[in-house]
Amino acid sequence: MKKNEHGIRSGFVAIVGRPNVGKSTLLNALIGEKIAIATDKPQTTRNRIRGIYSEMGENGGWQIVFLDTPGIARPRNKLGEYMTRTAMGTLNEVDVILFLVDEMYADKGGDSFIAEKLAHVDTPKLLIINKMDRMDPDRFRHTYEAYEKTGLFEELIGTCAISGGNVPAVREALKRRMKEGPQYFPADMVTDHPERFIACEIIREKLLMYLDDEVPHGVAVEIEKYEEGSKLTGISALIYTEKKSHKSIIIGKDGKKLKGVGKSARLELEALLGTKVFLELWVKVKDRWRDSDHMLNVLGYKE
Repeated sequence: MKKNEHGIRSGFVAIVGRPNVGKSTLLNALIGEKIAIATDKPQTTRNRIRGIYSEMGENGGWQIVFLDTPGIARPRNKLGEYMTRTAMGTLNEVDVILFLVDEMYADKGGDSFIAEKLAHVDTPKLLIINKMDRMDPDRFRHTYEAYEKTGLFEELIGTCAISGGNVPAVREALKRRMKEGPQYFPADMVTDHPERFIACEIIREKLLMYLDDEVPHGVAVEIEKYEEGSKLTGISALIYTEKKSHKSIIIGKDGKKLKGVGKSARLELEALLGTKVFLELWVKVKDRWRDSDHMLNVLGYKE
C-alpha cells in the first residue's frame, strides 16, 4: 500500500443496536456536537445519520465517519422494514461496528438477534455497554462476561453516553483501528446532511418530546419550504399523522402544544443557523402512511 503522505488515518464506523439503547446520544458524544436527534422514545432514528469526527494536526490526524442506524427490531410495517434493512445494510460497508447494548445478554430477544447477524460479518466489532451508571458493579461484570463469552468482539467498553462517561475510550479504540486513507470531509464538517434535513429532524424531535407514547410512531415531517437568507430563514413544515384523534393531540387545546413544538424547534434552529427563523407548522392526516410506498418515497424513507 502506498504510504499516505499526509499521515491521515480514516474510516467508517456503524453504530448498531436495539431501539432506545442510546445510539444517537453516543454519536453526539463522540462527535462533540448534536447532529442526531435523541429522545427516550424507541426508534427515534429513521435514517442513517452521518456524523464526522476529525482530529487534525500539522503531521496528519484522524477522520472517523459514523453511521448512526435505526434501532433493529422486528418490523411491523413498510417503514419498519425499511429501517431494519437500512441498519443491517451498513454492516458490510464499514471498517468497524459498534454494537451498543444496555442490559444483560439473553439468549432470546433483540440483542441475541443482532449478535447472530454480527456473527456472519467479518467487520471488526466492538461492544459498547451503555448506561453503565444504572448498573451496579456485579451487574456490569456479569453483562461484560456474558458478551465476552460470545467471542464476537475485539474489545468491550462501558460508557454513559448521556454524560460523556468513558466516551473518550471509545474514540481512542476506534482511532487505533483506523487505516491510512483519505480525508473524506473538511475538518470543520460534523455532518454531510443538508440543513433542510436537519431542520426536519429537529421538528420531529420536538414532536417526540411533547407527545404521549401512543402518538410519535405515526408522525412524520416534510419540509415544504426552506428559504434561507442572511438574517431570516423561512421554513414551512407539514406534520403527517395517521389518525384524526392524533391530529387534535398534536395541536393541543387552543393550539398550545403545536405552538410549544414550534417555539422549541425555532429556538434550536436559530442557534444552529445563526439567523432568525420564521417557522410555520401544519398538521395533516394521512391514513397508513407508514405502509404507503409513495409516502415513504416522498418523506425520504427509500433505498
